[in-house]
Parts: sequence; C-alpha cells; structure tokens
Amino acid sequence: MSVLFNKPMGEVIDFPGRPTDSTDPDAHESGARKSAPADTSYEIDLDETASADVANAPLIPVDMPERDAAQRPVIPATLQSWVSIKAAVRQTLSRWAHIAAFHLVRVPAYTGLAAVYAAAGAFRLAGRQLRWWWVTEQFSIRQSAAAAGDADLWLKLHREAKATRTWRGIVVAGEALGVAVGGMMLVTAPFWTQALTAGIVVPLLARFGRPADKRIVSAAVVAPRFRKLNADIVLRAYYAAKLGDPAKPGQQIEFGSSMSRDGEGSRVVVDLPYGKGLDDAIKAKPAIASGLDVSLSQVFITRDPTSHRRHVLWVADRDPLAVPAGRTPLLKLQPADIWQPAPFGVDERGRPVTVDMMWNSILVGAQPRQGKTFSARALALYAALDPYVKLSVFDGKGSPDWRKFKLVADRCAFGLAMGRDGDPVELFIQALRDIKADVQDRYQRLSELPADVCPEGKLTREIARDPAYRMPVRLVVIDEFQEYFDTPDPDANKEIAALLVFLVKVAPAAGVIVLGATQKPSGIGTGQVAQQFNAFRDNHQIRFSLRTGSWQVSDLVLGSGAYSEGYDSSTLLPDYKGVGILRGAGDSTPTTRTYLADAEDAEKILTAARAFRERAGTLSGMAAGEDIARQVRDVLADVRAAVEPGEKWVSWQHLATRLAERLPDSYGDLTADAISAQVRAFGVPSVNGKRDGQVLKGAKVTAIEEAMTRRAESLAR
Repeated sequence: MSVLFNKPMGEVIDFPGRPTDSTDPDAHESGARKSAPADTSYEIDLDETASADVANAPLIPVDMPERDAAQRPVIPATLQSWVSIKAAVRQTLSRWAHIAAFHLVRVPAYTGLAAVYAAAGAFRLAGRQLRWWWVTEQFSIRQSAAAAGDADLWLKLHREAKATRTWRGIVVAGEALGVAVGGMMLVTAPFWTQALTAGIVVPLLARFGRPADKRIVSAAVVAPRFRKLNADIVLRAYYAAKLGDPAKPGQQIEFGSSMSRDGEGSRVVVDLPYGKGLDDAIKAKPAIASGLDVSLSQVFITRDPTSHRRHVLWVADRDPLAVPAGRTPLLKLQPADIWQPAPFGVDERGRPVTVDMMWNSILVGAQPRQGKTFSARALALYAALDPYVKLSVFDGKGSPDWRKFKLVADRCAFGLAMGRDGDPVELFIQALRDIKADVQDRYQRLSELPADVCPEGKLTREIARDPAYRMPVRLVVIDEFQEYFDTPDPDANKEIAALLVFLVKVAPAAGVIVLGATQKPSGIGTGQVAQQFNAFRDNHQIRFSLRTGSWQVSDLVLGSGAYSEGYDSSTLLPDYKGVGILRGAGDSTPTTRTYLADAEDAEKILTAARAFRERAGTLSGMAAGEDIARQVRDVLADVRAAVEPGEKWVSWQHLATRLAERLPDSYGDLTADAISAQVRAFGVPSVNGKRDGQVLKGAKVTAIEEAMTRRAESLAR
C-alpha cells in the first residue's frame, strides 16, 4: 500500500521508520529526492515490513466477487408445459396453412408466368449455345491483331477459331438432335412422364429466363425489418447520444460482455465512462434508439448490480409490445389457489409474468381506454377461481365490466346512483366497516392461536381454508376508486378515505388483498380527503401502469423514483392496449403484455367459479342471496328505534353510541359523522340542540319520521 504526499518545492520532509543504511537503495533514492528540489511528491510505503514467510507466500486474490454461472434451462420455457407446446404447434400449423392457401390461390398466375419465362429462357439458352459455337469470345482478340497489323497472329487465331467451330458445331448439332428426339418421345409418352418432365424442365427454363428483379412465386409472409446489432452500431449510438467521446482519454464506451442473442433480440453489457451512470443512459434512451435506428419501444436498459456506470442493453428485433399476449390461461376453467402467483401476461421477451397477490395491495393506473379495467379484472378472475377467497367488488363508474361478479361476490356495488340494491355508497361504506372490523378481529384471534397452529402469529393457508377459524383470504376490488373520494356527501368522503387508508396499510398482512384501479392517480379534492387519497395511492406494494399522459403521472402510479430508474409509462404508444409496466411484483420491472379476458371470457370464468364455490360450500353474501342491501338501506328504521321515549331531538353522537350497542354487527364501528351522513342522505337536516349543557349537532325526531313517511309513499308508488 502506498500513498502520494505533495510537498512544496524545495521543502525537506523526513519520515520516521525509513531505513538509513547507506547500502539501502531506498536511502540513496531518498537522498537523491532530497537533493532534487524539483520533485513535488514522495511515494511512501505505509505497510509494515512483512516477515520472510509472509513475503514468500503465494499471492491470493482478495474480495473477488463470486459469479454464479447463469444456467439456461435444458428444455426452453416455451416447451415446458403442454399448453405452451399446443400453442406453438397451433401457431406453426396456422402459418403453414396460410402459406399453402396463399400459394394455392395463385397457382394459375404462377403457371402463366412460368410458361412465359420458360419460353424466354429457351431462346436465351439457344442464343448462348450459338454464341458458344461461333467462338464469339475470340472476336475481340482477332480485332486487336488486325488493328495492330499482325497478320501472322490473325491467321493463327482464325485457324484455331475454324477448328473450334467444327467440333463445337458437332456438339450443338448433337444437342439439337437430342432435344428433337426427346420431344418426339414425349409426344407418345404417358401423361405422368410428360408432367414430370415439364415439372423439371419448365421451372429450370423459367429460372433462366426471368428478369433478375422479378419473382414468379410471391412471398406469403413479409419478413419484418429488424436491425442486426454489432459493436460498431452500439458505439455509434452511444457516442451520438453524448454518453462518451472516442477522441477523449477515459471517455470511451466499453463493453462488459460480448454481443449475444437473447430471445428475439440482442444483449450486451455496456460500461459508460467514469462519471456517467444509469440515469444518464435512461435520459438518453431516445437518442440511443435513434442511433441504433430502431423504435424507442425496442430498446430496454436495465440496471447491472455490479456498478452504477454499467447497465444491460437489450434491443428487440422488432417491437415486442405490438404482439398480443393472447387469451388468458384461466379459460382452462380449473380451480385456482390464491397462495400461488396469478398468471398476468408476458414480458418484452415473451417470458411469463405472474403476480403474487397474497400479502400485497395492488394499484392499476392508466389513461382511459388503455386496458386498465381488463388488467385489474384479470387478477380478480384468478381470485374468483379460488373458492376459498371472499370477494368484495365495487366499481365507481358503474360500467358493465364488473357486473358479472355478482355471481361470486360477497359484497358488490356499481356506480354512485341509487339502484335496486340500494345506495351503492352506503353499501360501500358498510362493507369497508365490516372488513375493518374483521381485520381487527383477525389480528386478535391470530395472536391467541397456539404456535403449532399459527406459526409467528400469521395467517396460513390451512387456517384460511378452515371454516372453523372464519378467516378466509379476502379480495377487495375498487375500480375507479377516485369516485369514492368525491361523492356529493363530504362526511361520507371523509369516512371512506379513512377506511381505505386503514385497509391498504393494515389489511394485507391479515390476508385481505386490496386491488385498486384509477384513471386519475394525481388526486382529487382538497384538505384531509386529498391527503388520504395520496396516502391510499402511495401505500400499494405492487403497481401496474399502462399508458399515462406524462412521466410525472407515471411516477405517481409506479411510485416515486420509477422515472429515474428508467420506467416511464408515458412512452408507451397509444396503440398498445393492455400493455404496461409492472413494478414491485418481483426483482425485475418488466413491460408486460397482459392476457386478454373479454366480457364473454369473464362470464365463462365466473360461471365456473360459482360452481366451484357451490361445491365447496363457500358461496356467501349477495352471491348467496343475502339481502345485505336491506340492512344498509333501512338505517332510518334503526335510527327511529334508537330514539328514547319522549325525545324530540337526538344528537348524532348519542345515536351512534346507541346503534353500536344495539346492533354491533352492523354499527360496531359507527361514528357520529357516519350516521349523520347516512341520515341526512334521506333529507333529514342536521340541527343544533342542547344535551347536558352542551350544544351538539343532531336531528329532530319529527324530521326522521317525516323522512320515513316520504320513503314509504315513494315505495308505494
């Protein structure tokens, strides 16, 4: 180990511990240095003098990083399952069938062109033979001899030409005789002989007679254009992107690996100059794509864990995101297991992408009509196929996309307008209250279970599937959840916001999965509701962003720092439906093409899911025919029953306390604000009143009774 010390010119520095014997070469060297005022630095050994044993010991590398060789699977991933094999065979047969049909239709045109080009080829071949017979290749030499006045050479060449024409003429005559005899024999030959001869001779003559730029057989499939990479092209792209300078020392781009094929693309490890890093490469990605002469969606830059200035460049042969992933494998209609990863799609290299839903909350965000609902529904359909998962499905926009989940959902509500099932906002609030109470109860009961049943106090698959414990895995789906933060009732908004934040922070660890989707991740409202909206959005572990309007919105969906790592969903083309960036589901962050499950597919899957639940005896709630909406809608009757005799006015606080005591299953977590919002929704005004010397908000009993009368008259009509 050595260190360089700077010293002012002419200053003498003496370091203790240096050998001073005149026979020591270092001493002479030190003296020479002291006598040379022009020196500006000393190299000083700081290590202690090693013993002879240590000095003679072999050198051993220190702190060498262990590199495990990446082993490629013996059998490709695409051939490891019967479904993949069938898909590959089906695709190959479909391609061959298309090619066969394409050429079969064009057989008459091919035959006509072949006949024309064969005739031209016959004349061209005959002309070539005649030129060969006449020794035309010697003509220029004889002309040169004549021009030079060399009569002897000309006569010699002339005699050789005559002799050559004689024996070549015999050959050409023999060829002509053979063709004539063969033609006469074909006239009387069987048909199959004629057809076979024509099938051999005509294509050969046509190939000889067609123009060089013309084809007889058209291409049935147009091969896509792709850029074959090499080191020069990559260097050109990086230097054009200003990531280095080949003319400056220390600013050259280097490679950490050789260029290699990786799936349907090329892969290479790139080392940037010192001072440049992954962030610079990500920002220059459009310039790199331009330098490579490919589209932006074909370039993928990923982090290398060994160095920040090193990254992996993978360039697809063609746009991988333009190829659909295909139909969902859930159409096999087999029972699923929520404890296993859910099939979600394929990445840019065609590898399967799965999502482990257990212990996680999942956020899906995108612009409208980019496949956001379909992507979220794909995960919900997987959970529906597990008969031991209790589903709660709420759709803020009220579209038909989620309606078929009535077949299996314990609770569901669609839109914000009053429907046959009651007020969807009240249904939503009540469901969230029940789930919150269930989560709190689960933690208490899990902590009381013995260690051999519940190791580490966590929910297990056995506990979740045993009805005796009453702790099934739950999935809460909230599509367009921004609508529930902005209902016409401010008090309801506050309660919903508080409940959702509680669930997304606390519920996943208790086996309650939260799946939220929104087209407005930037937030809504002001004050406390806006803050809680942001808290709800930012506390999802797994995030899937389809196309967004800007990188800022992309960061809101994918989480802070995604853009600086190279993940920006605003760069996805609008033509990509169901394509997005999946972050947090694993070590990598793939650009994923999701499997397709349209409305017809979803209905098939949900019909099968209902049958599984009926056989397992796990159908519950609204799917089982329970009138949950009646309990929520009839809050007026419950409030009127909670009024004590002789009361003309009752405060919201006292109503909440009485309802919680009388009906704990329905109102156990009820607050004064919540009961106020529910009652005022029926037109009951909130007025001041005195109770125990305090001025409180509440409702007049007559107003409650009038609201009940109005409702009865409305139902009677």
